Amino acid sequence: MTLIQRYLFRQLAVPIVAACAALAGIGLLSQSLDQLEIIVERGQSVWIMVKLTLLALPQLLGVILPIGLFVGALVALTRLQREQELTAAFASGMTRWSVISPAARLAVIVTILVLGNNLFVQPWAQRASREQTFAIRTDLAALLVQEGQFVQGPDGLTVYVQQIEQSGLMKNLFIYLDDGKSVTTWDASEARFGRIGGAPVLTMTEGSWQKYSSDGVLNFLSFDQYAFDLSPFTNNDETIRYKPADLSLTQLLNPRPATLSRYSAGELLAEAHARLSSPLYALTGMALALSAIMGGAYSRTGYGGRIAKAAGLFLLVRILGYGVVAASVWNGWLNVFQYLLPLGVAVLALRMLFRALKPRRQRTWPLIGTLKARFA
Repeated sequence: MTLIQRYLFRQLAVPIVAACAALAGIGLLSQSLDQLEIIVERGQSVWIMVKLTLLALPQLLGVILPIGLFVGALVALTRLQREQELTAAFASGMTRWSVISPAARLAVIVTILVLGNNLFVQPWAQRASREQTFAIRTDLAALLVQEGQFVQGPDGLTVYVQQIEQSGLMKNLFIYLDDGKSVTTWDASEARFGRIGGAPVLTMTEGSWQKYSSDGVLNFLSFDQYAFDLSPFTNNDETIRYKPADLSLTQLLNPRPATLSRYSAGELLAEAHARLSSPLYALTGMALALSAIMGGAYSRTGYGGRIAKAAGLFLLVRILGYGVVAASVWNGWLNVFQYLLPLGVAVLALRMLFRALKPRRQRTWPLIGTLKARFA
């Protein structure tokens, strides 16, 4: 790139990065608010909430980056056009392609980033998030223990904990178990969840065990340490069920029979094409931004009207893109429109741009031409 092109590249890149970062921050904030349920109702740590929030970010980036590119390009191009820096670039002898090449390179960079995110980062993050959510849903510590409350578990189990520390250590634990034949209780000063041989256990220290049988016999035992087996109270039949967004591109194009039993081939194929086509909206956004600012005459009063039209068109195209993805589930031949829609709008926007940048020939009326020739 020439010196002027590097300058234009920097002037465009800074607002684009800022817009993408701002949108990503808003997305993370909304995701963190949704994940507050994990702390409030499930008793998980703040780190788990942060982990799930960050794992949701790759899915948001597929939508955020093209929009951030469009918004940032509009801001940068408006300033460059208003301060007549683009006019100076044309006046210096730069061609149309050389002026818009920094914007095109930025659009290609964002397209490659979105494509890499869709193909590699997003499936991994979705699977990790699904596995973490499954672990939280089946976590006995969250299901059986709530500070200061009697929690009724399965098979006649009731658990009470007076205090739970940040490290997971439980203070003043009480367990009541009624299996229909006898009543057994445990109390301990401290307890902690763990695993022994892969089985979930509750290790209690400094407590006692009492068992009252149906024939009226009371057994009592004090202990320094006791491991309470939680395996009978767990549901081992539940398994993780992955969605099409959690699968890799190879798994979507060549699904296993178990996957096809839950989802149709059309649904998996539509998801695969959506991942490959969604990066093209970055090219559409940049083309619309260039057409909105440079596709018309210079205006000292601003470009609000053109920007509003470009923003409305970009929003409409993106919504139509989601509609095409949904329709492609039932009609596989519509998958081609997932690519034609963004590319077609980008080509039309660039055509309008180059038509506006093309020098206009001055019209000469025949009568005026005749008079000029006569008096010459």
